[in-house]
Amino acid sequence: MTDIPRRTAARTAKLASLPLGVAGRAAAGWGRRLVGGDGEEISAQLMAKSAEQLFAVLGELKGGAMKFGQALSVFEAAIPDEYAAPFRESLVKLQSAAPPMPASDVHRMLAEQFGRGWRDRFQDFDDTPAAAASIGQVHRAIWRDGREVAVKVQYPGAEEALRSDLRQLSRMSRLMQPLVPGLEIKPLIAELRERMEEELDYRDEAENQRIFAAAFDGDDKVKVPRVVASAPRAMVTEWVTGQKLSDVIRGGSQEKRNQAAALLAEFHYSAPARVGLLHADPHPGNFQVLDDGRLMVIDYGAVARLPEGLPRPLSVMVRLALEDKPGELLTLLRDNGFVRPGSPLRAEDAVTYLAPFTEPLRTDTFHFTRRWLQRQAERVGDLRSPDFNTGRELNLPPQYLLVHRVTMGTLGVLCQLDAEVPLRGIVRHWQPWIFDAKDESAGRHL
Repeated sequence: MTDIPRRTAARTAKLASLPLGVAGRAAAGWGRRLVGGDGEEISAQLMAKSAEQLFAVLGELKGGAMKFGQALSVFEAAIPDEYAAPFRESLVKLQSAAPPMPASDVHRMLAEQFGRGWRDRFQDFDDTPAAAASIGQVHRAIWRDGREVAVKVQYPGAEEALRSDLRQLSRMSRLMQPLVPGLEIKPLIAELRERMEEELDYRDEAENQRIFAAAFDGDDKVKVPRVVASAPRAMVTEWVTGQKLSDVIRGGSQEKRNQAAALLAEFHYSAPARVGLLHADPHPGNFQVLDDGRLMVIDYGAVARLPEGLPRPLSVMVRLALEDKPGELLTLLRDNGFVRPGSPLRAEDAVTYLAPFTEPLRTDTFHFTRRWLQRQAERVGDLRSPDFNTGRELNLPPQYLLVHRVTMGTLGVLCQLDAEVPLRGIVRHWQPWIFDAKDESAGRHL
């Protein structure tokens, strides 16, 4: 392939070939059981074939299709194992691999971005890509000063591909919805569309990464590779490599999974206070565990800008739920636009609905499992459940959507790791006012 297939008609035809109707009906069989139906017999062969075709197409198209698939991969832990298993391996592959573009295209892009003498910047450049992402691929090279570097080059036609894919995926959102119960597909696609522009310009990503690298410089838990050079469609960073988080998920010991999960949680909950930014792409392909025990984090194209740290209503909401103050919680929710106007929502139901955010904070250590996340998805997706009706009364203001998705995505990865995490202590360190209202004023200055 010479580049991303650019023509909208060609990309639409590819996406239209997806077996979403069949796969969706199969994946939704467990949902029908929840609402009292007989369900339907799930064919493992059918699911495996659907998964293979679904993610082969998303990976081949790259662009918005692949980015959407990566976003979905974070939430696969919410689907019951007997139905999700055929999808899991395909999702893992999608996180780190896609068909490469030819070396000639890579050279052309580098010449456009760094000038015709781009090779003079490198002592050596490997034409075989070391990794692939949604809108670019990564090559290993030696910088002119002898440093090993990673060179990220954007696919030709990435902008057209992103626009085309996300438009078409939005139209197909209803068909895809059964694949990920408990996650609203359409808002996810809308958010990806909103963040598209800043991800296309690697200069923005490079600036985000520089900020994170400075904040975590010398940190004993997190490593952010330094940026060496950047241009609109290419960027060069330090080459650092370790064990992929997806490999830790698949075969790591319990101790290794616990350690990796604690590092991921620490990175997620500390970033708003330390950096004023939140890394907003938490799929496992963006994390590696280094030999020295640190978590390496890459891909800063998507960030949430939080100059004041985590939005205060979100943390106060969790505090009131932990303190079992339903009346005050409901008032906070209404005052900040989290409840639909005129809703008869009961305060007690609001407390129950927040369980995914509060339950892991009620004990010193919490065991994140796929089954726990599946239960959360079941209770909000079961038409007979009070939580289903509660969800219909709630509203998520746009300014909180990205923070909410990234937090849920991070919890999803912790569940994939099947890890025991001292989350209460981690959150208490970075957001002490959640546990003690007297710390709130101090928290504003973190």
